Amino acid sequence: MTGRAAVVVVDACGVGALPDAADYGDAGTNTLAHVAEAVGGLELPTLQRLGLGNILPLRGVAPADDPALHGRLGARGAGKDSTAGHWELMGVVSESAPPTYPSGFPPEVIALVAQAAGRGVLGGEPSEGLAVLERHGRRHLETGDLILYTSQDSVLQLAAHVDCVPTEELYAICARVREVTDLGRVIARPFTGEPGAFRRTGGRRDFALAPPSRSYLDELADAGIPTHGVGKVPDLFAGRGIAVAHHAPANTDGIAVTTRLLRELDRGLVFTNLVETDQVYGHRKDVEGFHRALREIDAAVAEWIELLRDGDLLILTADHGCDPTAAHTDHTREHVPLLAIASPPTHGRHDGALADVGATVHRRLTGRDAPGLPGEDFLLEFREANSQVHRAKRR
Repeated sequence: MTGRAAVVVVDACGVGALPDAADYGDAGTNTLAHVAEAVGGLELPTLQRLGLGNILPLRGVAPADDPALHGRLGARGAGKDSTAGHWELMGVVSESAPPTYPSGFPPEVIALVAQAAGRGVLGGEPSEGLAVLERHGRRHLETGDLILYTSQDSVLQLAAHVDCVPTEELYAICARVREVTDLGRVIARPFTGEPGAFRRTGGRRDFALAPPSRSYLDELADAGIPTHGVGKVPDLFAGRGIAVAHHAPANTDGIAVTTRLLRELDRGLVFTNLVETDQVYGHRKDVEGFHRALREIDAAVAEWIELLRDGDLLILTADHGCDPTAAHTDHTREHVPLLAIASPPTHGRHDGALADVGATVHRRLTGRDAPGLPGEDFLLEFREANSQVHRAKRR
């Protein structure tokens, strides 16, 4: 089969706590609902028309009379970070989460990082990204020691000023640290500016563990289906199953690349992450900025719908939550939304697993299942139901 599919992950847009959220300290979380309340209602006309307000009560977003296929998806494996969420969307379910250090790295881990880096390190505590730069940035410029920090997720982040440690050198350091740690991601965080006005560059790079098992991306690649990863998607899969990687450090970049690919490609998968609702606004509890990012995405979705061709599939979803009302500043263990625009049009509600996204895309582009991988084609149940209705009408 030939055709096109696009999966767009609006990072951190959770829609309600998963049943085990309390185990993660996230009981009662609901990112989109709480952002909507905080800003006095969301203004998202395109997503409203598609059925975002049919998924859950959402201030400012009324239920649509004739929504697209919509619903909620939930993780079946452990973890609540971007790696776990994206892996599950493509059929890799982690039985156990990689280690976390919510109280900060112990001395032995800090020593291991310093040895691999060939430099001293500052910090080691859990922190929001800009706050840690203000705390240690001046000392970093004086000594050349790297700034090390973490969060409640399985991440080890190394920050360095570009005038002190060139970005390519920071990447090489992170690659060496990746080899000696079992955390989910080692993240390079280059920054610039002066004390009191530090700012990150667009040079972030994630060095993730390779998926422990085959994914739907591997299956598509083996079937000769072109796969395009936009934003941090290629990094999260350590490049596996991604034919072409498109750098997109900001939402404007990710939206522009996705739009261009939908204009130009004749076949294949576009798998995009739009990061700012997580990285820029979610962790900083900036609900107004979160809403601005959603409005920008809403406008882009309207354009993408116009670019769809017969047989195309566009899926909008997320990977986890980042609730601004949570006591912490990290990700939250939540359901994620599902909005699917298919040709021919498909309507109805599907509540299922994150892996249903990968299963649906795989069958859409190859015409077959992938034995051994989890998930179900959520379009199939509605096609069969529609066929039964059609046959009944013909009798």
